[in-house]
Amino acid sequence: MWRNISRIHILVSVACLIFLGAIYIFGNNESLYRSFEQRLRIPLSLCPDSGDAWRIRDLKMQTGLKYAQPSTLKGRTDVNAVTNWNAPLVWEGTFDPVVIDAIYKKMDPRVAVLVFAVGKYTRFLKGFLESAEKYFLVDFRVTYYIFTDNEKEVPKIKLGRGRNIAVVPIPGVNRWQEVVLGRMKWATITIDNQIRKETDYLYMMDIDSVFHNRFGAESLSRLSAVLHRGYYKNTLRGGFPYERRPASKAFIPADEGDYYYTAAVWGGYLEDMYKLVRYCYKQSEEDAKNKIEAIWQEESHLNKYLLYNKPTKVLSPEYLWSDYDGIPEDIQVVRISQLIKNYAEVRPNGGH
Repeated sequence: MWRNISRIHILVSVACLIFLGAIYIFGNNESLYRSFEQRLRIPLSLCPDSGDAWRIRDLKMQTGLKYAQPSTLKGRTDVNAVTNWNAPLVWEGTFDPVVIDAIYKKMDPRVAVLVFAVGKYTRFLKGFLESAEKYFLVDFRVTYYIFTDNEKEVPKIKLGRGRNIAVVPIPGVNRWQEVVLGRMKWATITIDNQIRKETDYLYMMDIDSVFHNRFGAESLSRLSAVLHRGYYKNTLRGGFPYERRPASKAFIPADEGDYYYTAAVWGGYLEDMYKLVRYCYKQSEEDAKNKIEAIWQEESHLNKYLLYNKPTKVLSPEYLWSDYDGIPEDIQVVRISQLIKNYAEVRPNGGH
């Protein structure tokens, strides 16, 4: 009888047993199934630490929401609202805050804001935090990570529901350039040791700024960069203040470039921001080994990275203006602005 069973019959039987066993394992272990499904759907390169990392997903909103009907014919005509790699370029009038909030509040991300208040810059904490509570991602979960060498100077601020302050002690410095370059080092270390467990989305911001109007979920994307107010209109790429010395890791040739981005506000998914922050830190370290410092410190390395790793959303200079400058007609709303200050007085090396 056994002699009459072909080899094909045996192979088919074994395959059936393996298939039934797989059904039993996955059917009785829901978490294992979910993990398997996630690994199929999400490339590991995007989620190096967790298949459950927060992402902007389906753009769903509740039924019955009242908002203005969008138009295909009317809109901003004085500015460009899309990059040449088809990423949104966000200005007032290019989004509906009612719709945006309805969509993104359902996703409920945990947002981190990293600011550095070293030396005399602690004086800017109160204005930054109080204005952020009024205008920045209102009704979202936000934690302000304050890196400082003087924890006693961190003010007590009334925070909204789901909002928190976390103080991260760091040493003082003798040069303001060390503060700038040190931001990338301390941000990298703290993301590794703490922040990765506590947040989904991360912003880097300068503390010597105040919010004046809504800075909301329209800014969220995988990687969002802000146009520098000084170079967003008629500056040709050869006139951007990129690092032009080939000896620096931040070097960009004169015939290359898209935009010039500020390093005072930028944000993105936690892991994408971590890659960028760590890149700036490592490139600065390489420059230091070669006894060179990029012309605008981490901003130079930031622009080098974003030239070859395009941001998924570009924010107009509304998302960082300056009190030093008048407001042109195309800037219909100033959302956050850098304060006028005496650099020689607030910077540790007199602003030089």
